[in-house]
Amino acid sequence: MNYNLVMLVKEKNTFTQFDNNIISQIENIVGKKNIISDEEGVYAYSFDCAHIPFNKKYPRIVVFPENTLQVSEILKLANKYKIPVIERGAGSNHAGGCAPVKGGIILHFSKMNKILEINNEDLTCKVQPGVVVGDLQKAVKDIGLFFPPDPSNLAVSTIGGGIALSSGGPRAFKYGTFKDYVLDLEVVLADGSIIRTGSQTVKNVTGLNLTQLIVGSEGTLAIVTEATLRLIPAPETTNVMLAYFDSISEAVDSVSAIINNHMTPSVIDLIDKKTVQTIENFYPTGLICDKEAVLLIEIDGDVASVRLQQDKIATLCRGYGAKHIDCANDEEHRQKIWTARRSAFGACAQLAPNVITEDVVVPRSKIAELSKGILQISEKYHLITMVMGHIGDGNIHPNFALDLRDAKQKQNFELAKAELFRLAVSLGGTLSGEHGIGCQKANFLPLALDKTTLNLMIQIKKVFDPNYILNPEKML
Repeated sequence: MNYNLVMLVKEKNTFTQFDNNIISQIENIVGKKNIISDEEGVYAYSFDCAHIPFNKKYPRIVVFPENTLQVSEILKLANKYKIPVIERGAGSNHAGGCAPVKGGIILHFSKMNKILEINNEDLTCKVQPGVVVGDLQKAVKDIGLFFPPDPSNLAVSTIGGGIALSSGGPRAFKYGTFKDYVLDLEVVLADGSIIRTGSQTVKNVTGLNLTQLIVGSEGTLAIVTEATLRLIPAPETTNVMLAYFDSISEAVDSVSAIINNHMTPSVIDLIDKKTVQTIENFYPTGLICDKEAVLLIEIDGDVASVRLQQDKIATLCRGYGAKHIDCANDEEHRQKIWTARRSAFGACAQLAPNVITEDVVVPRSKIAELSKGILQISEKYHLITMVMGHIGDGNIHPNFALDLRDAKQKQNFELAKAELFRLAVSLGGTLSGEHGIGCQKANFLPLALDKTTLNLMIQIKKVFDPNYILNPEKML
């Protein structure tokens, strides 16, 4: 396929080297203690979970801002000298979204990590971008509230990263993704201007929805320095169950039956046999390893409702071929099951030096066809592949275990990845549900978007960032 269907940004800036004058100006803004400029120190901040080679050709520096005004001054400086600016939190992105592929200023938000306010009356909170998602969930839970988005790495992933990607996680089926909980953003534009994009109200149709334009834009339009998020009352109780099937098709049919019977579990995740075996070997929890597919189903609500739904779902799953059902019988058991689920990516690292997690979405009715296609592609290119994901919303994450030092394996993976994306689009799906496009998928956008749509996106990018300094080489 010709990936030059769209005229992307042609202006190629010659980025200024970090001479003593520029470093001195940055020190004046944030203080010397908030800068890392030595090669070894900077190297540690030059990667995310994607495998992007480090290029010494491009200079880079790590800066730890402590407030919005410092971010603004840094962007004024960067815009003046046309230096790239890359926002970074925990670096858990899987698509190269925070890799400084052209060098530049890496803004690390670990020092802007405060929960500024939790408003129990308005059901909102104000947070800085460096707040860890899991920490926010614990803080609001203590007063009976709930922040539903839950990326699998929520123990480290940050609010800023969640906003950049509109992250979702397992609970997206019932509760939606980050975009459904962002009411207002304080952002710094490429020229250093500071604006707010929304309001503290749940309803707001005053002007264009800049908030939702920023959410999911991967740091290419503006830099988020504060977010006002919507909260909801916490469910009274939660329980989780595992249903084991002899085929993925049976598991998919069971999910359709659950939904058609007017039940909405908070989580419906699919885990294939290879993934279960790998997890159990890594973190033994008593998982059954000889079934082709497992559904992890979480139910929340009041105690009576959860008990009733659990019984009905178990009956439905058995009716569609479930050979065994395991319901958590206490909180310790529930947490053990979830720890096993969340360890899937780490468990895969037992199989090869590198693990690459992909992220495609298809209509739920096409999950079985997608899963079958993934395994056929993997067999064709001799790759070790585990299929898992959020079957409730059609978001599947195949984990590929390989050795990127092996040129043939690396080439085979690139070929397999291209076929995977084409397969997802052919099934009515698209390239990403929550990991984003980053620099790993940018060349594949013409598979999913037409020329007119892409050109419109490029024009929007130019309005926000005419000098092309914000997270360059990402998405577009």
